[in-house]
Amino acid sequence: MLNKMKNERVIEWLCLFLYLLKNMKTQKMIENIQPPVAKIIPKVLEKFGDVRVDNYFWLKDRENPEVIEYLNKENEYYQKMTAHTQEFQKELFEEMKARIKEDDESVPYLYNGYYYITRFETGKDYPIYSRKRESLSAKEEIMLDCNELAKGKKYFKLSGLSISNDNKLATYAVDLVGRRIYTLEVKNLITGEILSDKIENTTGNSTWANDNQTIFYTTQDANTLRSDTVLKHKIGTDKSKDEVVYFEKDDTFDVAVGKEKSKKYILICSSSTLTTEFRTLLADTPNGRFKVFQKRKRGLEYSISHFEDHFYIVTNKDKATNFKLMKTPESKTSMDNWEDALAHREDVLLEDIDIFRNFLVVSERSNGLSRIRIMPWNGNSEYYLPFESETYTAHATSNVDFDTDILRYAYQSMATPASIIDFNMKTKEKEVKKEQEVLGGTFDKDNYVEERVWATAKDGTQVPISMVYKKGLKKDGKNPLLLYAYGSYGHSMDAYFSSTRLTLLDRGFVYAIAHIRGGEDLGRQWYEGGKLLKKKNTFKDFIDCSKYVIDQKYTSPKHLYAEGGSAGGLLMGVILNMAPKLYHGVIAQVPFVDVATTMLDETIPLTTGEYDEWGNPNVKRYYNYMKSYSPYDNVKSQAYPNMYISTGLHDSQVQYWEPAKWVAKLRTLKTNNTLLFLDTNMDAGHGGASGRFEAIKELAKEFSFLLDLEEIKK
Repeated sequence: MLNKMKNERVIEWLCLFLYLLKNMKTQKMIENIQPPVAKIIPKVLEKFGDVRVDNYFWLKDRENPEVIEYLNKENEYYQKMTAHTQEFQKELFEEMKARIKEDDESVPYLYNGYYYITRFETGKDYPIYSRKRESLSAKEEIMLDCNELAKGKKYFKLSGLSISNDNKLATYAVDLVGRRIYTLEVKNLITGEILSDKIENTTGNSTWANDNQTIFYTTQDANTLRSDTVLKHKIGTDKSKDEVVYFEKDDTFDVAVGKEKSKKYILICSSSTLTTEFRTLLADTPNGRFKVFQKRKRGLEYSISHFEDHFYIVTNKDKATNFKLMKTPESKTSMDNWEDALAHREDVLLEDIDIFRNFLVVSERSNGLSRIRIMPWNGNSEYYLPFESETYTAHATSNVDFDTDILRYAYQSMATPASIIDFNMKTKEKEVKKEQEVLGGTFDKDNYVEERVWATAKDGTQVPISMVYKKGLKKDGKNPLLLYAYGSYGHSMDAYFSSTRLTLLDRGFVYAIAHIRGGEDLGRQWYEGGKLLKKKNTFKDFIDCSKYVIDQKYTSPKHLYAEGGSAGGLLMGVILNMAPKLYHGVIAQVPFVDVATTMLDETIPLTTGEYDEWGNPNVKRYYNYMKSYSPYDNVKSQAYPNMYISTGLHDSQVQYWEPAKWVAKLRTLKTNNTLLFLDTNMDAGHGGASGRFEAIKELAKEFSFLLDLEEIKK
């Protein structure tokens, strides 16, 4: 017995020795790998007498072979430095993929006599769009199989599927690059024929007039990619004969075209960050002229819905910061005819409405949580849908049928998989049509704890944090915690469920969302308090949320990680400069980090439309302010945490050169030897790789980065 114990002890020590030896070899190999160094070509940039020297401005030239070579070298460096995690990445990928029901499909919805379904098949990356006439037992009609359309393509994205009123024709749009430049096509759903009406260089946005022969679609500026033109196309005619029905002259506005729910009107919407303007046309008269609903007025925002002989308007008119509901006769649409239907409330944000024959459904947000309010048109008692969770998200969805008493809504929380629910607004009975399946047999929502806590910002503002973690957590400061935020454009970050996130939770991570200013989580004032000359509140809120989770012993700086993408990537860049010692690692996805230079370049997509969000840098006070926080301009000689930064070569929203320049500058100035990776997808854009499983592979990269830093090997 004693000899056996001795032998076991020897084997244990031998295994430990071999493990340490392997790690030492891996470490030595890593130490010998040198990061690429981007050459320095100084470029002098001057504004208002302020001189900036950009050493990496040359990386903007996508056509320069040296630029592509540098990006490839960064990718090679990343691959070599993470070679020891490659097998683990594959395991993580398979683990996350295994939770997903591959042969999944959406809950069918009824529209104009057909049930529409989106489904996936086992082993396939892309959706299949199908329908069934009048009954779910009817024969399936496959409209578009994206797996077939994507064959042989490095990138594929389908958008803008729209069906004609007679159910015979469909428009759809395809992007094969990831730059959101779509080719519009028309398919005969009866014969399966792809018509000759191919229109290139569109936004992907289109809608049918009621004659089943006329489509309205939008195109964009070739350089800036600003959606600026609405055209009219007659099926079977040459696209060169397409008529321009509206051109948006103001380069701070974008345009879109669509049909409202009653199908009576075609709508053109011109919008900037702070201002909207609608034009209407009877869908039965496609050759008529669009009529301005209410002329644009700076700062006036509104959206419109049609019901019987009135339009209903969600608007901020009369200083209704959190919006209110108004109505006006459809023959008198100017603002002086609008009357209050639901008054403005200081503590409740009116987000949207859904109109049914017998009910008005109002989507609201109060104290950071979404609410659904049911209001019968006949004046009977109104009520709210009850939700029990401490932190959740609920919203109306796919309510395309006007003549129904059934409201379809979605519900989920950080520990509760997403459900689609049909609610009878008359009887108040509900039917769960579908709950997201988490395969594998090990998931139980009762094994996880959800919390909603409040951090106190430096100026005294209370900032909510939603978090989820596995039961049994000890608040001893030793838990790894991933803190996520966005904080721009009034985009609220709701507490949502993710089956892939379980990969972190089951390995001891806490996952948290910081609902910082710049979003609209706590109402419109929350957004106003984190934009333009108040933008730094966004960054300070995140730092204060980080300090809170440390102070409350959820984690510590040795185990705290931060993540954000796009404008959230800007947030990451700022906090790295302002408070690098708070974090062990940071993930920045397609980060907007070269703020001043980008906002001064009016040829870059989206720039001019962003002035109301960030400020116009051609005005000195805005230039000075954005330069004071721009991550690229404020990189300094200091120690930085570990960083994983991702981008796409064809990104039209945040150009690849922003993170590329940022990384190049960080390599020269950071004073420590922490990890710094730039991972560029050479075949994709802002949204990353196409296909549901390719996206999980990218997630496996991020998770392996975090787990490797935590020395979690399996």
